Amino acid sequence: MKVVSASQMRNLDQRAINEFGIPSIILMENAGRAAVDVIEKYFPKTKLKRVGIFAGAGNNGGDGLVIGRHLINRGVEVIAFLLNPKEKIKGDARINLELYEKLGPIDEVQSKEELFKFHSKIAHCDLIVDAIFGTGLTSEIKGFYREVIEYINSLPIPVLSVDIPSGVDATTGKILGVAVQADFTVTFGLPKIGLVIYPGLNYVGILEVADISIPRYLVEEENISVELLEVEDIVSLLRPRDPNSHKGSYGHLLVIAGSVGKTGAAFMTSEAALKIGAGLVTLGIPTSLNPILEIKLTEVMTEPLPETPAQTLSLNSIPRIEELMEGKKALALGPGISTHPETISVVHHLIQTSSIPLIIDADGINAVAKNPAILKKAKSPLLLTPHPGEMARLIQTSVKEVQEDRIGVAKRFAQENGVVLVLKGARTVIAEPNGNIYINPTGNPNLASGGTGDVLTGMIAGLVSQGYSLSEASRLGVFLHGYIADELKEELGEIGMVATDIITRIPLTLKKLLFEYGGFS
Repeated sequence: MKVVSASQMRNLDQRAINEFGIPSIILMENAGRAAVDVIEKYFPKTKLKRVGIFAGAGNNGGDGLVIGRHLINRGVEVIAFLLNPKEKIKGDARINLELYEKLGPIDEVQSKEELFKFHSKIAHCDLIVDAIFGTGLTSEIKGFYREVIEYINSLPIPVLSVDIPSGVDATTGKILGVAVQADFTVTFGLPKIGLVIYPGLNYVGILEVADISIPRYLVEEENISVELLEVEDIVSLLRPRDPNSHKGSYGHLLVIAGSVGKTGAAFMTSEAALKIGAGLVTLGIPTSLNPILEIKLTEVMTEPLPETPAQTLSLNSIPRIEELMEGKKALALGPGISTHPETISVVHHLIQTSSIPLIIDADGINAVAKNPAILKKAKSPLLLTPHPGEMARLIQTSVKEVQEDRIGVAKRFAQENGVVLVLKGARTVIAEPNGNIYINPTGNPNLASGGTGDVLTGMIAGLVSQGYSLSEASRLGVFLHGYIADELKEELGEIGMVATDIITRIPLTLKKLLFEYGGFS
């Protein structure tokens, strides 16, 4: 599903008006009617007696007045509050104000004291409609508007926001001082980026996308580079297996992972790759740790590699790793390998010399952070899977700054370095060198557990070894990883899921999704 910035949606609106001759007031009418349809979907007429509407001065307020007019026509009592003097209402919003006033009164409220005079009426509403600020808001909310939003949030009444909860930045999801905590949001045309990423997502409630007659041609022509992953699109990427195939048909993955105390990372990366369908997996591990993995792993082949006195990969391991890379389809590099100086040098060498796609995670990313310019010397496609802390180290900034602009940070890094970047976290962001962005809707706090990142690396690398592109593998791996976590949350609750639970579940979830969504058709 395509998602847009505030400016992109504004451009689509203007093109619909200018190129197709759709009057702007028709777009407003369609928006209001669509919102009323959503209200009736969730609130049967028997349960919707009185609705309170808070309208601002702009088009968002105009949408709210259309909603009020149609609710009155459907027999609902509406109490409407205009938060600006009437003389400041212009354009289509002014027309709808005048239409509304022919059906019922509207109260101008411009102070907290005036608002509180209506509290007894408001308190008996079945629904509050937030039509204060729309997608054009970019500055912090202060003064009376802040007081109104805080008042709305204090009410034990469901709230429906029009287009976007007032106070959420439509492009970044940032909270502009304060925001309406909506139970429902009806957004028009296309979802806005700020509605599907945090922190804005926390304020949206149930999101409904309403068609307001923007021509599909315009949407297809608009350069929309951000998409929210959907299960149907993910399932369509999965490929059927040839009955006349063998283990070599599904690729041989090389995993370079593990150090003393971190053998689990090597184990989970390798096992996840097998469970998602890789034909063969070979794990390269420091020599002294090989006996442990020989016992721990059954289907995965292991290869002892020269090590440092600290039981990490040494520079002497490079010749053997290069031999192991022959005939492999992909290399997963980094989980649990440590930040020993020699091991960092091994990572730098492999990035510059590898002829097969590299999936770099964890300490592999920490090694890159020592010299990010090394990425531009790579000969083969690269995919990095940093969490926010690792991302901050890569670009030498704070975690706070990364989290405040996850899409922008990921996009710039991917384009500047020619890599696919998977920025992990709530609503993982996948950024491609061509500027395409994918936002993943699956996953939950159960993934905040050691080893889940290693599992994701194995899943993505296992898919790449089967012939999926880095783009396809990242979307499939990230979505499935979170989807499985969501399934496990339903079964186990919010506490106690561990990374290996995900590995065990991979085949069953693939089977379920293929059956339910008609994959391989």
